[in-house]
This record gives sequence, C-alpha cells and structure tokens, in this order.
Amino acid sequence: MITYAVLSPHPPMLIPEIGGERLRDVAATVEGMQQMARGLVDSYPETVIFITPHGNVFSDAVSALSEARLEGDFSNFGYHSKGTSCSNDNELLQEIARRANLADINVVLLDKETALYNQLNSRLDHGIMVPLHYLQEAGLSDVKILAISVAFISLLDLYSFGTLIRDAAEAMGRRVAIVASGDMSHRLKDEGPYDYHPDGQRFDMKVKKLLAAGDVQAFLDISDKLRDNAGECGYRSLVMMFGVLDGREFTSQVFSYEGPFGVGYLTAGFLPGKERKSLLEELQQKNKDKIRASREKESIPVRWARLTLESYTRSRKIPPLPLEMKELLEQKAGAFVSLKKNDQLRGCIGTTSAVYSDLAQEIAHNAISAGSRDPRFTPVEPAELDDIIYSVDVLGPAEPCTREDLDPKKYGVIVSKGERRGLLLPDLEGIDTVEEQLYIALNKAGISPSEDYKIERFEVIRYK
Repeated sequence: MITYAVLSPHPPMLIPEIGGERLRDVAATVEGMQQMARGLVDSYPETVIFITPHGNVFSDAVSALSEARLEGDFSNFGYHSKGTSCSNDNELLQEIARRANLADINVVLLDKETALYNQLNSRLDHGIMVPLHYLQEAGLSDVKILAISVAFISLLDLYSFGTLIRDAAEAMGRRVAIVASGDMSHRLKDEGPYDYHPDGQRFDMKVKKLLAAGDVQAFLDISDKLRDNAGECGYRSLVMMFGVLDGREFTSQVFSYEGPFGVGYLTAGFLPGKERKSLLEELQQKNKDKIRASREKESIPVRWARLTLESYTRSRKIPPLPLEMKELLEQKAGAFVSLKKNDQLRGCIGTTSAVYSDLAQEIAHNAISAGSRDPRFTPVEPAELDDIIYSVDVLGPAEPCTREDLDPKKYGVIVSKGERRGLLLPDLEGIDTVEEQLYIALNKAGISPSEDYKIERFEVIRYK
C-alpha cells in the first residue's frame, strides 16, 4: 500500500554543511522539509521510492538504478562526507519493470557495470540525496529505497507508470512512500540560473494552489508553454507521483514555498485515503476521443500518410492511392510528415523540395521514413498505430532572406554553411522568437552562431 507521498525541492544548499549562512535565507524551506520528512517517516514505510529529474533521464524510457546497494554523497558540491548507502528494493523494482513491459512502457535498469559502459551515473543524484538527508534526520532507517528517474515520454505514460508502481506495491503487500523530487520555476529573478520570465511566478502559484486543493486534473492540464516558460524541473516527478495516488482520495498539505534565489522551492505532503474512481481511465478515454476526432476530420494528405504507414507497418506494402486522392498526383513539392503519440513527437521526416514525381509519392515515402527511419526513435509497431496522430506540411519554395525577414509563426527557416544544413518548420509549440528558431536550426546543422551562414525562409501549408 501507499503510505504517504511528498513533493521535495532539492537544492544542495539545503544541506547545512553546503549552505552555511545562506541557510537563513531559506528558513521556511528548511522547516517545510522537516515537516515533510516527519510526515513520511511517521507513515512507517518499508520502502521509499524516489522519483528524480536529475538521474539518467531518457527520451523514450524510464530508468532506475538496480545495484544491490545504492550510494551517494555531496562531493560534487564541495562537501566530502562519508556519504550514504541504502539497500535497493530490487524485488519491487523487478515487479514494477515487469508490469511496465506488459503496458508497453520502456524501463531501463542500470547496474554499475552497465552505467559505466554507457557513461551514465550509477550513484544517487542530489535530487535524491537532499530529501534523503532530511528523512534520515527525521529518523528514517532500516528501509529500502528505489531510485527512479523521470523520462521525456508522454505525460499519460508517466501517469500510467505511477499506477504500475502502486499496483506492484499492493500486489507485494509492501508499505511504500513516494518522494517526488523537483524544484519549481528557475526563472523567478534575473539573478537566478535563467533569465526572468513572468510565467515563472504564474506557474509556481498555480501549482501551489492546485496541490493544496488536490486538483489532479487541473494540474495535468497545465500547458506546455507555461511549463517551458517557467523553466521548472518538478512537474514530471509530480505527474508520476499522482499516478501512484490514482484511485485514492488524499489529503494534501503545502508545508512551505519561497524563491529567494530565483528558483521556487515548494514542499508538500499527500496522505492517501479511501478508494475513488480512477482518473487514468478518464485520461485514456480523452486520448481515444481526441484521436477519433482527428480521424473524422483529417485532410486528404494526412489520410494518405496514415494509410501508407499503417499498410507498410503491417505488411511492408504501399497501398494503392484511393480515387478521391488523385489530386495529390497533380502537385509536386517537398513535404514533411510528423507523427505524435500521446502528444509526444514519435517521428518526423521530410524533404525540403520535391524528390519524387508527385506529392502522393512524396508523402508516402516520408510517412514510411517518419515511422521507421527517424534515428531518434524506434520503428513504429503495429500496436501503436491506433494511438498516432499525423500532420503533413507541404513546403513552398525557399527564398534567401535576412534575420529581419523571419517570423517563426509564419515562415520556416533553413540555415546552411557549405554542406551543413538545418531546417525548422514554422509555428512550432514553444518557439516564439527568431532567436529561438535560429538557435535550434543552427544546432541541428552543427553551425556556430558566430559563423557566416546563409538563411532562407519558406512558407508551408499544414494539413491535419
């Protein structure tokens, strides 16, 4: 069973030997951490599961440390203590991984040898070490822990993974407490780690209010744009934690909030209560309804991209072009096909100008490539096809331009220097300025901003 769950900030300066006199500036957070720790320890867990954004974070898989004993210290922050060593609950970890595998959520288990070979971290990071320090001060002892890192998979999959943690704990009769490690906005002040953004404070106050109210649905509905502008690192930890609490009423308490150094520190506790209807089923149904609505109104280019990838994935064949799509034979242009699954990019491949004799072939070949040859992703499996939403961008001709001629909402951009070339489509979520657009395009091309590079712009027709 789940005994308790908490949100814990994790700045190393909360450790007295590191923070020193600065600890006075975060006195409210120190007190909040102590209250949080007492609440968790008093729930008498057998295992404490830490969810951290600073471990080995992957784009397509949740990861967890699997060594028999998990160790860590603060030497990276100038405090050379003897460190911490805790027993890993590998029995529970294996059960969580087994259930995740059945649910098609990838899990990577890392022992020391695997981590070393892949240049990954096999030790407890500060996202775990800081709250663990306060838990041990509050009397936590003789318990096992798990060190799980968040992933850049969809929020629905993160929430689902949380429910699998809960199910595994209940199946094994294990008393488990959850620590969602994460700071709020890093953009509260110009002197903070990032430039100031007004959405930083908006995000923090919104999260604080929703956590106090226990409003999980509204928390999950926080926009990507607000989160990106805030520069937070705790949202995904909380999504997973709320998945663990799914199907239970809970009492929530915000212990403290402050942001004296430009980063928001929020501590909170969540005490599970009686059973209630699972939110996961509602979230899954909303996703299905969204896909159904997309299918019902999809354009001809998008329907052709979908039919092509579905046929190729199932039979390795390109289907015949339906009669009602013959208009695609009369056009010739470059095109990009983008795939999304649970609101996360699942593949995107395209051509900047026409490669094939007509738009039907252009879309078909790029749809297949987006689903099977995008090097950032594994090939799409047949079981995924019903969960994918498509879009097709048909590109107009590129024209030379200057930085002043760009508009990231209207124009895509191509940057080039010799054979190096980078392209970015227009009107992408989270890209609002010319500077952001050029930075990403240059990074894709491997071109330094200080080099003398060529800029071109183009318009697109986006089909959904």
